[in-house]
Amino acid sequence: MGCRATGPRSALLRVVAATTSGSPVLVVDVGRRMPGRGAWLHPDLECLELASRRRAFGRALRLQDRPDESAVREHLEGQATAPGAPVPTVDEGSGLEADGDPMSTLR
Repeated sequence: MGCRATGPRSALLRVVAATTSGSPVLVVDVGRRMPGRGAWLHPDLECLELASRRRAFGRALRLQDRPDESAVREHLEGQATAPGAPVPTVDEGSGLEADGDPMSTLR
């Protein structure tokens, strides 16, 4: 969303909007199963900053008001400082997942 670059879903972070006390709040959907419209974001702070500056969350999630992005920012900052932070499971340029299987389920 922020940088407008595409990527595999395994390397992206899903964000949904939850409404609490009338104002929308962005929530990180770690399990990628929460109901509602979702927006996909690269898991880095630069991409979040770009999306925030362009007000892309409001358009992507079809919100009237500007959402609170603090939960997403805290999640990304926690991942960046956590030891053993998850790394993407995609081998760049190969078209294969890290375990060697093709990314497509179509054979």
